[in-house]
Amino acid sequence: MLFDHIRFCVEDAAASRNWFVQRMGFTAVASEISTHTHTEVIQSGLVVFVLTSPRDASSPAAQFLSLHPPGVEDVVLRVADVEVAMSIATAAGAKVSQPIQVATQAGTSLKWSQIVGWGGLKHTLVERSGVEPLGTPFLLPSSSYGVLLPKTHGIANGFIGIDHVVLNVAKGDLEPAVAWYQTVLGLEPQQQFTIATPNSALYSRVLNDATGTLKLPINEPASGNSQVQEFLNLHRGAGIQHIALQADDVVTTVAHLRSAGLNFLAVPEIYYDEVRQRSGSFLTEQQLQSIAAQEILVDWQADVPALLLQTFTQPIFAQPTFFFEVIERQVYWLNGQAQSVQGFGEMNFRALFEAIEREQLKRGSL
Repeated sequence: MLFDHIRFCVEDAAASRNWFVQRMGFTAVASEISTHTHTEVIQSGLVVFVLTSPRDASSPAAQFLSLHPPGVEDVVLRVADVEVAMSIATAAGAKVSQPIQVATQAGTSLKWSQIVGWGGLKHTLVERSGVEPLGTPFLLPSSSYGVLLPKTHGIANGFIGIDHVVLNVAKGDLEPAVAWYQTVLGLEPQQQFTIATPNSALYSRVLNDATGTLKLPINEPASGNSQVQEFLNLHRGAGIQHIALQADDVVTTVAHLRSAGLNFLAVPEIYYDEVRQRSGSFLTEQQLQSIAAQEILVDWQADVPALLLQTFTQPIFAQPTFFFEVIERQVYWLNGQAQSVQGFGEMNFRALFEAIEREQLKRGSL
């Protein structure tokens, strides 16, 4: 199972497209205006987003925006066999919001169906036959086709995939949500965290698919003023808090994004003093200085000679409900085979939690 693409509901699809192009280096690859919905498809490397905005009250985007602020409506998942996946999902009690449909063109075919995920989040399941991720027809929501451009080399559109998508759920819903994704989509728990400061706390479980490629952390608040609870209040229910975009050089990528005007969460200098003390000879001073210059979080495992590097944008919409992460899982060699850093480091998780707390304090919500 893979992340195929993500669909956002926004107030103005053209304005959002322009923001992604100007601030994050995406390329506009397809556009469609129907009687009720304006749709824009944008791409950066292997990452594809579909942006939809309503033209009248009958639009699905209008229905989403009547319930939530702008954000993620549909996490679209690529599966090997949509009929098998839907059979398992429906047997586990999943609600079907769109039955299986098929479209063909020039020797390729797309088969898809949609279920309602936790808290109303949608999951379209897509099976592609003869359709590769890049340079081939891509199905728009209305079943018409746009053409995706091949990846261009360069920092502006150098994202190599979606690393993970984070779901926030209400207090008491963490274990039921984990169970739902286990039985309906076959994901398995891999890690769990309890992060607490003197101000607030959260619980988190990380789910993976069988290959470890698809990662879905799920968070619930462990205190009434938790950043997860703030999200739930403003989003008006469960939903996607952030999407992690994978880069092959996070330091260079973040420097480029900053130069394009993208704002990131601040990391205090004391964090890097602690990293310096903890790392010993694992990190060179030059490495640490380049990481600190871009305010990137860094973590590692004692038995893995590679780094996990992460940083986080400021919220991208008017309400502080959604942001992006940029992540690099460094590659290392083990027994002659390339391996990449897996999982999540607790030091980085805590640093992110504390960075968002600092933003809550600025807003007066903590």
